[in-house]
Amino acid sequence: MEVPAIKGILLSITLLFYMKPPKYFFLPRPLKSKTNGFHPSTGRNHKGQITAWHRGGGHAKRYRQIDLQRKFTQGITVGLEYDPNRAAFLARVFNPDTLQHSYILAPTGLKSGDTVRSNSRQSGYQNGHSKTLRHILSGTLIFNLSMKPGKDGKFLRSPGSFGKIVKKTENLAKIRLKSGDFRWFDIETIATNGTVSNTDSRFVQLRKAGRARWLGCRPIVRGVAMNPVDHPHGGGEGKTSGGRPSVTPWAKPTKGPSTRTHRIKPNPKKNDKI
Repeated sequence: MEVPAIKGILLSITLLFYMKPPKYFFLPRPLKSKTNGFHPSTGRNHKGQITAWHRGGGHAKRYRQIDLQRKFTQGITVGLEYDPNRAAFLARVFNPDTLQHSYILAPTGLKSGDTVRSNSRQSGYQNGHSKTLRHILSGTLIFNLSMKPGKDGKFLRSPGSFGKIVKKTENLAKIRLKSGDFRWFDIETIATNGTVSNTDSRFVQLRKAGRARWLGCRPIVRGVAMNPVDHPHGGGEGKTSGGRPSVTPWAKPTKGPSTRTHRIKPNPKKNDKI
């Protein structure tokens, strides 16, 4: 066998090893009592006008009713489930006292048979347990953080997301969010210990246009490929670059210059004392 052929085989094996997504074992079917149908907006507002472009189509989905408050859900983890409405995985929890199932956002490392508690007051770190910020140690990683006490979790819900408790006072807690921003929250706000599951989702490659259409993403057409009536970059003989700085279909600058006029810009020299 020739040397170039061996190199090609080794390269193919290497690419398959590094690019192949990891295998996860999910429960076969979702719970009928915890799912319901819904109609996606396809990027249109109440008037039917497109406000978010390049959306529409996609495979039929059913919405899973997830407990994002994490006040009363507790029990034994039955297993993980795939959710078509988000990249993170779901965990199905069975409560032997009430004989009811419920869905929660699965943290990394949660396995079948693990115990999950909500609104817990245990000290220390328990993966997947929800607690108020008052009962979570400083420096602990958290996710599914609500804005106010008693509300659904809004922050830190995407795959691999986590926040960190930096400082606590009598009534407030300072959290470092995924964006690097620091924000104060009420000390009675509920969060969950751990990190959101499916941390490798950012490495998934769609590999073909059809898979993007399954997900509800429609094609994006460049302005220079349109006619002059459709886009300011359109028209021209042969391949052209637009002939002007990049703008939106409504002729507003799209690379750098600010288009907002009502924003109050800070003036550091205004309050300087001489």
